[in-house]
Amino acid sequence: MTTLENRTHALAMTSEAEVGTVREVLLDSGLLGENVRYTFFAPEEPAKDEVLAGGGTDRRFRVVLLDIATGTSWDVVVSTESRSVVSQRQIDPVREGQPPIIDTEFEFIEDVLNSSPEWIAALERRGIDPTTVRAVPLSAGAFTDYPEIPGRRVVRAFGFRQDHEKDHPWAHPIDGMVAYVDLTGRRVDRVVDEAVHEVPATSGNFDDPQLQGAPLDLKPIEITQPEGRSFTVEDGRVRWGNWDLRIGFNEREGLTLHQISFDGRPICYRASVAEMVVPYADPSPVRFWQNYFDCGEYMFARYADSLQLGCDCLGDILYTDAVIADDLGNPRTIQNAICMHEEDYGVLWKHSDMFTGARETRRQRRLVISFFTPIGNYDYGFYWYLYLDGTIELECKATGIVFTSGTPGEYATEIAPGLGAPFHQHLFSARLDMTVDGTANAVEEVEAARVPMGEDNPYGNAFRRKVTRLTRESDAQRDANAATGRVWHIVNTEKTNALGQPVGYALHPLGQPTLLADEASSIHSRATFATKALWVTGYDKDERYPAGDFVNQNPGGAGLPAWVQADRPVDGEDIVVWHTFGLTHFPRPEDWPIMPVDYTGFVLKPSGFFDRNPALNVPASSGGHCHTEGDVHGPGKDRRPEDV
Repeated sequence: MTTLENRTHALAMTSEAEVGTVREVLLDSGLLGENVRYTFFAPEEPAKDEVLAGGGTDRRFRVVLLDIATGTSWDVVVSTESRSVVSQRQIDPVREGQPPIIDTEFEFIEDVLNSSPEWIAALERRGIDPTTVRAVPLSAGAFTDYPEIPGRRVVRAFGFRQDHEKDHPWAHPIDGMVAYVDLTGRRVDRVVDEAVHEVPATSGNFDDPQLQGAPLDLKPIEITQPEGRSFTVEDGRVRWGNWDLRIGFNEREGLTLHQISFDGRPICYRASVAEMVVPYADPSPVRFWQNYFDCGEYMFARYADSLQLGCDCLGDILYTDAVIADDLGNPRTIQNAICMHEEDYGVLWKHSDMFTGARETRRQRRLVISFFTPIGNYDYGFYWYLYLDGTIELECKATGIVFTSGTPGEYATEIAPGLGAPFHQHLFSARLDMTVDGTANAVEEVEAARVPMGEDNPYGNAFRRKVTRLTRESDAQRDANAATGRVWHIVNTEKTNALGQPVGYALHPLGQPTLLADEASSIHSRATFATKALWVTGYDKDERYPAGDFVNQNPGGAGLPAWVQADRPVDGEDIVVWHTFGLTHFPRPEDWPIMPVDYTGFVLKPSGFFDRNPALNVPASSGGHCHTEGDVHGPGKDRRPEDV
């Protein structure tokens, strides 16, 4: 009999054998038939308390199945240990929404459109040869004034002209028309042919050497670690300096971090980007519906890049493969999906003392754990950074090609002659299942507050720290405020440091705009998570996705707004912190024909978690790299105060 010690860890990354076992179980149970496809596959992680107690080793996987002939779908959980179906239920598409859109459906869209007389007629009205048109099918959203859509599996499709095989069609949007496609019936329901606009003629071929011009004369940069890297990875467990954690990967969230601890002390049980939404601002009849949930509607991490040394990652790199399932339930391994390496990050701490002559400098470095995924026109990189001083940072990188239109105007930038790029946002939701020195956690909102001039502040120079404890889910829905330097401290309510202060970590937001759409809009209802920078909820292992389990064509109200109706206590409890962050993008001409990386993210910084600087023991640079030449002042003890 297999002993507990020999079993796969409860949070281990998915293996090809496990994907194969799940498929066999579904075949044997009769759930996986000729017309049935996978729309979602991921580990069904056990409850936190089970894992922390050393259990939860019955490996289970959640699969969402879709019959592409009927549109019927099922939510299924399979145990690979017992080789059985643990649970199954049919999904209500009207109340819950639709499963994600899959490759099988993307692949037949152009054939469906080219068999539609309305689509062909709209193209001919513009003098466009249908054989030159590339279709871009996109999630349809949910709108009450389209009563025929709920319950049916629908996408909306734009056309882009491709002038030759190597031509990037994003430069040639065919504006003023859009098709509504029934995916189950494989037919065009309607074509909205609102207006004829000239197709932009500009080139978007960023990979054309003639467009790129003569290359700059840049000398190579080589990053080496002659003695090898300082971190180790064993069966998904990463150790580096004082850091200890596990990595995971699934097609909806991509890279996940688990059981993050520093010097043996837990900080965060699970961290991920659980959803992202890209709402567009163009209200025109053919574009008002453009709002994409790249995680929930497309399972964007299934398209993760196989990263390349010297291009995506530089230095002494360790790559890790990721295993997912394709539409038929077969295992698919993404080679080099996750990149891990160390980076120098400048000065960690430094001081040259005028009294003692002490002169000490230490270099900061960080461990980088990242992946990159293209989804349609955009490419997103997700970089988790762990620093020597206990800081955790997430940086999201957006690049690729901006979505284009043929109608620059009030809600778009003209980025090339006749070519528009509609205004939009990229809003991410980080799910941070916190365990700051244990599970008894709370959140305090901390900000700067002016003190009025008066008897206790006669010269008006005073300001203080204002602290507000968030006690229930109803008051733990907060906006960022850069004007007051607002941050949120996740503190342990039962443990203090040597100074008697609660141990904690501070969440530092960038403070950019949250969702800008009107409160009465469909996207506001469907992406309510993006209307607040912070939510705090009581832990529930089934509450994983802030816009709900089934985002595609969901009517709204799912996820966070539904969960917080319970108004659970969050003071001294096992809590989950949800942070909305992102970019509001008014595209620039400099973003064309390919967009330089734009950045967003947040920082988790220790605040009272340690009794003193935890990086005092970082060694000085070796090999003669840290030295001073020609110090005009001489040793620090000989300096005059006015020289400092």
